[in-house]
Amino acid sequence: MDTNLTSEKSSLYKFLSLYIFLTIIIFLLASTMYYKFEKEVMLYSKLPKLQEYSKDVIRRIRAMHNSLLEDNYYPRYSNFKSAIYDADYVKIFSLLRNEKIDFQNYLYKRDRYIYFIKEPSLYYLGAKYVVIEVLDDEKWLTRVYKNILIYGGIFIVFMAIIGYFLGKQFLRPMKESFMLLNNFIKDTTHELNTPVSTILTNIETIDKESLPAKLQKKIERIEIAARTISVIYKDLAYLLLQDKIPSTIEKIDMNELIGQRVDYFKTMAEAKKIKISFSKSPCFLQADKQKISRLVDNILSNAIKYNKIGGTIKIKTFKNGFYIEDSGIGIEQSKIDEIFERYRRLSSSEGGFGIGLNIVLAIAKEFNLQIKVDSKINQYTRISILWQE
Repeated sequence: MDTNLTSEKSSLYKFLSLYIFLTIIIFLLASTMYYKFEKEVMLYSKLPKLQEYSKDVIRRIRAMHNSLLEDNYYPRYSNFKSAIYDADYVKIFSLLRNEKIDFQNYLYKRDRYIYFIKEPSLYYLGAKYVVIEVLDDEKWLTRVYKNILIYGGIFIVFMAIIGYFLGKQFLRPMKESFMLLNNFIKDTTHELNTPVSTILTNIETIDKESLPAKLQKKIERIEIAARTISVIYKDLAYLLLQDKIPSTIEKIDMNELIGQRVDYFKTMAEAKKIKISFSKSPCFLQADKQKISRLVDNILSNAIKYNKIGGTIKIKTFKNGFYIEDSGIGIEQSKIDEIFERYRRLSSSEGGFGIGLNIVLAIAKEFNLQIKVDSKINQYTRISILWQE
C-alpha cells in the first residue's frame, strides 16, 4: 500500500536525519579539537621567538633601572609591542594594542594577536610581569579552515552514503513485513468478495414478507452483517487500488446516487430504528461515480454507526453540495481534525478500523471537494461536502 511506502520513506528520512545530525555533531567536535590542536602547535612554534623578545625587553628595562640618566626611555620595537605590570596587575607602562591581559595564561591568542607573559627574576622598574604582543598573520588559521571544509565535506558525504545503505538494511525487515501484510490483505479482501456478494444476492431474492417474524429478524441480522463486511471490503479494495485504477469522470446525479446508497443501508438503519429524511434539490457533480459512492457510503455508515437508537439522519442536497447529519454522539471541537487520520478512532464503543473518513478525505482531495464538519457532543454531527461549479 502507498501509505506503507510513505511510512517506510518517512522512517528512512527520520533515521537519516538523526544519523546526519549525529555525524555533524561528531564533525563539529572533531573540527574544534583539530582547531585547538593547530592553535597550540602554532603558539608553541612562536614561543622561542617570544622568549627572545621578552629577554631583550627585560635587558632594556634592567638597564633603565640601573641607570640614573634622564634621557632613558621605554624600549620600542617594530616587530612586536610590550608592556610592564606590577604584582597587583596594575599597568606601569604599555604599548599594547589591547590592554585586557589574561594573567592566568602565560601564552595565548586573542583576536589577531599573540600574547606572552614573562616574569623577570627581579622587579626592575617595579615590574612583576613583562607582556609581549605580536601580530598573528593567521596563515595557519586559513589552512585549518580549508582542511576542515574539504575533509569535513568528504567525511559528511561519506557518512551520509553509509547511513543511507545502513538505513536500507535496517528498514528491509519492515519493508518485507509491509509486503507480507499487503499480500495478506489483498488475498483476504479477494476471498471476502465472493461469499459476501453471494450472501447479499441470495438475501435479496428471499421474500421476507412470507417468512415468520423470528426468521425475518434472523435474515435481517445476516443481511446487516453481510453489508457491513461488504463496506469493509470496498474500503480495503479502495485503499489497495486507489492509485492503480484511473478515475472515470462523468456527470453524477447526486440525488439518484445518494438515494441508492440510502436504500443499501436501509436495513442497517432500521435495525437501530433510525429515521432517514432526504430533502432534494437539483445537484450534479463531475467526478468518478464509484469513488463518490465510496465517499457517501462512509459518511452514511458512520451516521448510522455512531447514532443513537431511535435517532434521525437528515440528508439535504443543494446546487453545489450536500450534507448528512446524524443525531448521534457528536465530536469534540478540538478533535474534529483528527477524525480524518487513518486508523484514528475517537470512540471505542463501535467497531471499525478508522479508515472510512480517511478515504472520504482522499476522495475529496482528488476531486477538489471541500469537507466541512459541524458537531456538538451528544447532539449532532453534520458533514457537508461542497464543490465549485
